[in-house]
Amino acid sequence: MIVMENKSAELHRMIMDEHLCPYGLKSKDLLERQGFKVVDHHLATREQVDAFKEEKGVETTPQVFINGKRIGGYDDLLVHFGKAKPKDERSETSYQPVIALFAMTFLMAMGAAFVATGSWVSARTVEWFVAFSMCVLAFLKLRDVESFSTMFLNYDLLAKRWIRYGYIYPFGEALAGVLMIAGVAMWLAIPVALFIGTVGAVSVFYAVYIQKRELKCACVGGDSNVPLGFVSLTENLFMMAIALWMSVKLLTA
Repeated sequence: MIVMENKSAELHRMIMDEHLCPYGLKSKDLLERQGFKVVDHHLATREQVDAFKEEKGVETTPQVFINGKRIGGYDDLLVHFGKAKPKDERSETSYQPVIALFAMTFLMAMGAAFVATGSWVSARTVEWFVAFSMCVLAFLKLRDVESFSTMFLNYDLLAKRWIRYGYIYPFGEALAGVLMIAGVAMWLAIPVALFIGTVGAVSVFYAVYIQKRELKCACVGGDSNVPLGFVSLTENLFMMAIALWMSVKLLTA
């Protein structure tokens, strides 16, 4: 019978009364999930931390060593195990925030529609999906309206002419979304959604497809790494579509 030799790694991390390093915990968990026996060295005082850094010539903790070779901190460990790309190969932009957002709002819409109609997928599901998305997107912008309005000025045609529009936009999006979820005051929700959606769609199309500019989208707030383009255009087209759809429903009711 062949006996597999246990893999071993040394981990040096801070564990103090006032601070338990989260990256140290993540490093330990990752090593154990990769089948390593972890020799866990605790740095319990600031003096021990400073002495360790000076001895090893490092600036941060935790630090991982495998077979005597220094791997580095948690981010370096992810790269070592092929779970992340090196920093110089990572893209500065990411669609992950909007994928997570739209996936969550669609599931919310399905759940709400099932409670209301007994059907998971229906016209109401789509309506609420767009309305929920508008509300969540508005919330992300409202976390830091100043930052959002600054990024928004890079491409929105109306905001460039009227600065206050960048501050008003998130409130308009939130108002239209809430009214559409409740199904009330459609006389207000429809024109607001149609207006901001149309201006937004024209602005994004002009900046990305006419001017060929590479910008970050303000759609999920002013601190996002989401590239301006298809996602931003889709957000605005959804608002236009739901406004037109609601108008048709009102006229044919």
